[in-house]
Amino acid sequence: MNRIILITIATFVLASISCSKIDKLTQFDKNYSYETTIKSIVGINLPFDIPTPVIKTNLSEDLEVNNSKKDLIEKAIVKALKVTITNPEDGDFSFLNQIEIFITANELPKEKVAFKYDIPNDIGKVLEMDLVPSLNLEKYIKKDEFTLDITIKTDKILLHDTDIKIDATFGIDAKILGI
Repeated sequence: MNRIILITIATFVLASISCSKIDKLTQFDKNYSYETTIKSIVGINLPFDIPTPVIKTNLSEDLEVNNSKKDLIEKAIVKALKVTITNPEDGDFSFLNQIEIFITANELPKEKVAFKYDIPNDIGKVLEMDLVPSLNLEKYIKKDEFTLDITIKTDKILLHDTDIKIDATFGIDAKILGI
């Protein structure tokens, strides 16, 4: 009787270790970057939308390497999102009061993914965004393209255009060939 219990426990432990190792094989990070411009702003304390380019998901190659396909994606989360001023070189985000970044895709609702509120005047030229926790974006990542829309509110007048770069890291988790 003890032997059967021992074998059952050993089988259970080995199965759970094997499943977690297999699961790790289909987890990978996908980085996306794009640049846009914050145009000089006349008013303050009003929300402004910044025009942003469409981002192609381009996941096919990454999924192939991991023996999976786009329709087998189970989870996609934003792991990191950073906004950096690229021009002017001496520029900083002291003009910002808040920034919000939303993801949109065809036939899907707009969803906030990152934000930064009450931005201090000494913030510098890099913003590490706060992320919306536990937000599964697999439906957006499964689309061929999506956009990361930006809404800002300023607390100072911006007299010149400011070029920014957005770097986003998505954590992708997919099934191995349907397993």
